[in-house]
Amino acid sequence: MGIKGLTKLLADNAPKAMKEQKFESYFGRKIAIDASMSIYQFLIVVGRSGTEMLTNEAGEVTSHLQGMFTRTIRLLESGLKPLYVFDGKPPDLKRQELAKRYSKRADATTDLQEAMETGNKDDIEKFIAMVLHLYFQFLYYKRGIITWLYEVNFYLFQVYAVASEDMDSLTFGAPTFLRHLMDPSSRKIPVMEFQVAKVLEELNLNMDQFVDLCILCGCDYCDSIRGIGGQTALKLIRQHGSIESILENINKERYQIPDDWPYQEARQLFKEPLVFTDEEQLDIKWTAPDEEGLITFLVNENGFNSDRVTKVCY
Repeated sequence: MGIKGLTKLLADNAPKAMKEQKFESYFGRKIAIDASMSIYQFLIVVGRSGTEMLTNEAGEVTSHLQGMFTRTIRLLESGLKPLYVFDGKPPDLKRQELAKRYSKRADATTDLQEAMETGNKDDIEKFIAMVLHLYFQFLYYKRGIITWLYEVNFYLFQVYAVASEDMDSLTFGAPTFLRHLMDPSSRKIPVMEFQVAKVLEELNLNMDQFVDLCILCGCDYCDSIRGIGGQTALKLIRQHGSIESILENINKERYQIPDDWPYQEARQLFKEPLVFTDEEQLDIKWTAPDEEGLITFLVNENGFNSDRVTKVCY
């Protein structure tokens, strides 16, 4: 989810912090890419379009491999240097959220089966997207590959920007954040670039207040206060300055505060995420493709066209 409604909130209140860019404008730039989100993105596009999932001889889905392969080629041909980032197990607060999503996935699967029986195309599309989304989020939990891309990458990898679809990249402090970089070229959607410094300037908030705003809007680590949407959250933060002050002054009858609301823990995760910081062990290099490895994985194991894969290596 990232931060609920943050894109619209910024469009309404900080439009100068957002600008459309052409894909080709990032020529020569090193971009840290949210690998897990990109993989999910290619699966969900197939689900929504109703196209049959690509599989290898073993019946394993390869649609995401096709999407990543095609998009990586386009990135390289456009002169970009992609750095795909994964990470370890999710924090405890994220585990709780993912457990809820696993439960919801079972309900969504049942709804999808019913929609397919009735032939309602709109419902089929909706529930395919929901099942894929919840399933992939659960895979993150099981495999421990929740991504942490944020500000540390700008210092350790010296990349220009973070590319993801999760708006909480801004909440973690990524100075430059890109959305839609990994969208299929057929969608013809421009890249949307956000500058966190401009966001703070436009909203007239400091970084601590922006983090609290995002928690109030709704994030992956705790529930939000019922009745408070983005605009109300922004108004309250501007008026009171922090969640603590808001809780002291809020109308408890009008706004329902969750029991044992872990907003402080969520705040801590945004401000001090668990990241790999041993710079001495980092040796990031952009080298020629591993032709033998690509052929083994893509052609031999997953049925890709040999000529197409070989051509990319030269």
